[in-house]
Amino acid sequence: MKALVYQGPGKKSWEEVPNPVIKKATDVIVKMVATTICGTDLHILKGDVPEVEIGRILGHEGIGVITEVGSSVSQLKIGDRVILSCVSSCGRCSYCRQGLYSHCLDPEGTPGIGWIFGYMIDGTQAEFVRVPFAENSVYKMPDGMSDKEGILLSDILPTGFEMGVQYGAVSPGDVVAVIGSGPVGLSAVMTSRLYGPSKVIAIDLDSARLKRATQFGATDTVNSGDADWKEQVLALTDGLGVDVAIEAVGIPATFTMATEIVRPGGNVANIGVHGKSVELKLNELWIKNIDISMGLVNTNTLGMLLKLVAEHKLPAEEFVTHEFTFDQVLDAYDVFANASKYDALKVLIH
Repeated sequence: MKALVYQGPGKKSWEEVPNPVIKKATDVIVKMVATTICGTDLHILKGDVPEVEIGRILGHEGIGVITEVGSSVSQLKIGDRVILSCVSSCGRCSYCRQGLYSHCLDPEGTPGIGWIFGYMIDGTQAEFVRVPFAENSVYKMPDGMSDKEGILLSDILPTGFEMGVQYGAVSPGDVVAVIGSGPVGLSAVMTSRLYGPSKVIAIDLDSARLKRATQFGATDTVNSGDADWKEQVLALTDGLGVDVAIEAVGIPATFTMATEIVRPGGNVANIGVHGKSVELKLNELWIKNIDISMGLVNTNTLGMLLKLVAEHKLPAEEFVTHEFTFDQVLDAYDVFANASKYDALKVLIH
């Protein structure tokens, strides 16, 4: 089969590799129908994730059809069309029983980390993939759901919803600010509407991204390149700040922005993956009674979000801006890595 293989920092290749095989009784083999690229894949290619070995197949999102099942698999069958969760979970350990799948104690990698596709084991940017703990880690796709709709459920929608909206404790009537209007930030914008906030303010440097944010449910936009961006945000509240500030970029400056615009008693939810330390001004924040949250997505809401997408309550397909075939995967990486140049959000690779 063909797959996208990590060859070391800055190097990747679409090449012939051996087909995956069943290794454990709980495995299934899936013929990939569609996959996509995540910012985490770019981090790996930059060398930011040294645990990833040379020769690893990248990718942790996808849709496919089951072609083989392990001997212990009874709830899935050959021919089932499924969404692969970006997080693998055994379903038995203490963390999984709490719904904290991201810290599964029985993965095929580092104990306590449920993200293994494209990290500790071969991933989804391939023609076939082996899926461990299949009955806990794939979701059957309902008839009529498109690949464009389904692909967002592997990672992006659950990440924005769980780490941004749920961890941020968005409540009816809240004023929510989302810093960063990339795919994850926009998923937080979209899913925050499920809780009835009075305002959702999208903040970004890119005017094109801000325009998209209004299409995903933002009531207001602020360009953070403006000298008075903070004053603009405060003017959209009662002057005290937002109830929930969601950081969806992953750099020190945007995390600091979130702490500067949240009101006393409010919540800062960090979604962004940070590559270096961030200064936390506890000497200023403690007196404001601020709650700060962060974490790796669990995908424990994937089933619920799947129902909302299936009923067209969440227009997930609008995230896909570019489509490619598997043999155009290198072109897809170029477009995704230069998103502002190509006005790209998510790429769908068939």
